[in-house]
Amino acid sequence: MFWKFPLLTVLCAALLSVGVGELRAQRNDKLPKGFEGLSIQEHLDAEVPMTLSFRDDRGQEVLLGDYFDGSKPVVLSMNYSDCPMLCSLQLNGLFDSMKELSLTPGEDFEFVSVSINPLETTDRARIAKNGYVRKLGNAGAAKGLHFLTGSKANVDALAQAVGFSYKYIPETKHYSHPAVLEICTPDGRLSRYLYGVAFPVRDLRLSLVEASEGKIGTTFDQILMFCLHFDPEEGRYTPFATNLMKLAGSLTVFVAALFIVPYWFMRPGTKTAPAKENPYQESASPPPDTEGS
Repeated sequence: MFWKFPLLTVLCAALLSVGVGELRAQRNDKLPKGFEGLSIQEHLDAEVPMTLSFRDDRGQEVLLGDYFDGSKPVVLSMNYSDCPMLCSLQLNGLFDSMKELSLTPGEDFEFVSVSINPLETTDRARIAKNGYVRKLGNAGAAKGLHFLTGSKANVDALAQAVGFSYKYIPETKHYSHPAVLEICTPDGRLSRYLYGVAFPVRDLRLSLVEASEGKIGTTFDQILMFCLHFDPEEGRYTPFATNLMKLAGSLTVFVAALFIVPYWFMRPGTKTAPAKENPYQESASPPPDTEGS
């Protein structure tokens, strides 16, 4: 089993090469018309408003807090099903990653999508949900996927709480908004923001493990959490050199000890030498009979 420890060192060191050579997004480019003023204000560790009411895909009134049971993290997404491009790209990217996640909605985490279009119907939400259940190929995951609709006032209140900005464009009759997921703790605090329309499986998994405070995931996930940290500028988990050096140093000392200690006790010349005979010590056997010689 000891061969696993040097392997972990090599594995963590290999993580340093992840992302090398990738270009950062140009943040100074001029935004297209309709996107001015849209941004994300990260409210990390803030609580989502649990008492906001919405309707689920069956038309039943629910509270946002119904999906925070204190044991599973929650992936929160604000979008709408009639979005001509961005929303479908984002959700398709998310569910592509979910298929490879080895964590199951409803068992390990909850997914909640809140429509930013107050005119969206329950039927439309149900159609969207059924489509993504089929995409996952796991009918049992339906219990962990929730597509909600609600009033503009409640949608605005949620958007403000999580720092999500959006606006309606009358010319196109669509909404402009950023592509972002909010990862929430089981008790309803904002733990992490994931940006874009593609979500690396490693980043999605680690963000859920982090939000759950280790309640889900494996020992290997905990090792990765030690080796990596989330870079808000990159929008992904990157190697954390200090922890990596600590881990590598500790493993090196441990592995060295595995070889040095046995060698120290087993090396030639370390066996206890037999005690020398004391010529002055009285012999236990009787002296030889010399009479008659």
